[in-house]
Amino acid sequence: MNYKSLLTVILGMCLSSGAFAQANILNAKDPDEIGVRTEEQKALDNDKPLDYGYVDDRDIMFAKMTWEKVVLDERVNFPLYYPVDTNNIGSNRRSLYDVLIKAIAQGKIEKVYNDSYFTGLRTQKELKDITTKVDTLEIGYDQFNADGYVDPEYITTRKISSFDVSAYLIKGLWYFDKRQGELKYRLLGIAPAAPDVNFIDSNDESNKLPNPLFWVFFPDARNVLHEAKSFNTKNSAVPFSFDHILNARRFSGVIYKEENVYGDRTIDEYVAENALMQLLESKRIKEKIRNFELDMWSY
Repeated sequence: MNYKSLLTVILGMCLSSGAFAQANILNAKDPDEIGVRTEEQKALDNDKPLDYGYVDDRDIMFAKMTWEKVVLDERVNFPLYYPVDTNNIGSNRRSLYDVLIKAIAQGKIEKVYNDSYFTGLRTQKELKDITTKVDTLEIGYDQFNADGYVDPEYITTRKISSFDVSAYLIKGLWYFDKRQGELKYRLLGIAPAAPDVNFIDSNDESNKLPNPLFWVFFPDARNVLHEAKSFNTKNSAVPFSFDHILNARRFSGVIYKEENVYGDRTIDEYVAENALMQLLESKRIKEKIRNFELDMWSY
């Protein structure tokens, strides 16, 4: 592909994504027409995720599986977290958690797993149990003891929302492609992490540690994540899709586990109760992976 063709492809992607951001906003005669696109416009855009190229196993000279924690308190990760309140914002902007949970409910993402190895499926009932808490107020218990029933107004329902998700756990493979002579990364799984719904409103911080709610096989969710756009702080006319953000690694993550001979033990299992040394160990693993590519070109 020559430079002219490459520039044409990039320009076409930018124009199509820009049109999707605020579709028809300059031509709308009524607010209901904003964001409404005809089938002809959709067919003309031909907007879909960029397919992964085929990689033969024999072309992989080096590989290392890593697990990372993406903390949403960091500013660079805000596009994955916001908006958390959708009452006063357009329907075209949703957080990553809202996109995933809605796609699962609608069946666009059919398989949800209970671990990062994708060995066990999580049912809709299990998903509801870990994201929803139904409780009864004290006045409800008094009413039940006196009358034998509880009015619905005394029953509270607490669901995990985007506001409660404090991190994402990401599993991916770093590999050196000897045909192209470069180190690459392929994201394989992603999981939103939030406190246990039963203790989410507790004052005890030890009970509010984030745990993965469910794991999604990333290639299975690419179409959904490509259609969902996040906010671009530099140019709102050209938003980034969540698929682009994650594939391009436009986030800040810390490695908390790598595949190893000890059953893929986590860093905090062999570097206990020392946050600084855990962070240094994470950076050591990252540098070890990066140095492999640098060493390939050392003479």
